[in-house]
Amino acid sequence: HLQLVESGGGLVQPGGSLKLSCAASGITLDSYAVGWFRQAPGKEREGVSCISSSGGSTKYADSAKGRFTISRDNAKNTVYLQMNSLKPEDTGVFYCAAINFRWVPSIDYCSASRDEYHHWGQGTQVTVSS
Repeated sequence: HLQLVESGGGLVQPGGSLKLSCAASGITLDSYAVGWFRQAPGKEREGVSCISSSGGSTKYADSAKGRFTISRDNAKNTVYLQMNSLKPEDTGVFYCAAINFRWVPSIDYCSASRDEYHHWGQGTQVTVSS
């Protein structure tokens, strides 16, 4: 049974950085595409970034391009989201989600659509404020 646990959130000043981790247990994460999603207060959960099971393909929301970097360390069964130059509008609960590569078109595929993911973590709060 796949379990995902996010960590690394916290309170940071505008312009600061955080590195989120999504650690998996119960399976080997290298068979899964993984996405990061943000849910701001009163808003719907939206895709921020994703990485294919191969690691060869990544995608970013326009708001994240140039500031966030997604990566995976299969030896640690973990996917990371490095967030730099944080802005107050980045505030929200960040969730990671995973889908087995068998359910997507290829090992180089990932999606920013939350409807495509089967497994979710509990989230980690990120607050960007001075």
